[in-house]
Amino acid sequence: MYGWDFGRGGRPVSPRYMIQVEDLEVVYPTGTRALAPTTVAFERGQFTVLLGASGAGKSTLLRALNGLVKPTAGRVIVEGIGELRGSRAMRAHRRRTGMVFQQHQLIGRATVLSNVLTGRLGYHSGLRTLLPLPATEKCLALEAIERVGLIAPISCPAVSSSGSVSRALVQEPTLILADEPVASLDPTTADRVLGLLYTICKTDGITAVVSLHQLEFARRYAEHIVGLTRGSVVFDGPPTKLGPTEINRIYGTVARAETMARKTGTYA
Repeated sequence: MYGWDFGRGGRPVSPRYMIQVEDLEVVYPTGTRALAPTTVAFERGQFTVLLGASGAGKSTLLRALNGLVKPTAGRVIVEGIGELRGSRAMRAHRRRTGMVFQQHQLIGRATVLSNVLTGRLGYHSGLRTLLPLPATEKCLALEAIERVGLIAPISCPAVSSSGSVSRALVQEPTLILADEPVASLDPTTADRVLGLLYTICKTDGITAVVSLHQLEFARRYAEHIVGLTRGSVVFDGPPTKLGPTEINRIYGTVARAETMARKTGTYA
């Protein structure tokens, strides 16, 4: 169902958005509210950064976009699918959504190629995945590996974030969700990986939502920034509108944001 979707009360949802949430709230069984009622939209083809300190609600919002966190209230609406509800809608959404995790979620003893090929499993039945995947799928995986510069260590265990990016790309996604993908990397490597992810997404027309805590990286790569603090969205706009007042809302104080940037080597 591509084109217009209709929200509550028959209100149309613009087809310019790849994914959006309406009044989305997440409260854990302990009573902790991880995400206050949130309404935000992500434009098709845009590179969006969810920006905030640790515990701000970035990962909760990002994971809710892929059904990895179940909302307490509200809804997620996906272009071409509609409201993300039910197993069929979830499978269709996840098949075309590449996920890059903070801990990479790679199999340490498996080769880069084997790890990347797991990104194709969503296109096959459970029984089919027990057999070797077709040569065409291996070609897709090799192309994804080459794009991120991992072609040399093809037979070595996959241990880098680049392997996780390759696995996402082999899905041929229309949407990539990346949860703090460079949190464990040194500043130079982090900049290279983010630059690579940005270039690939823009070249392929992939919508990206990336959670980061580094202010300078957000300013450098984001076309759209959603700033969060204590589970609430406190900024939603382009990086050009992110001034001292907005940074203060996100981090508490400008000095705290600048200190964080210095510690991560990303201070301007």
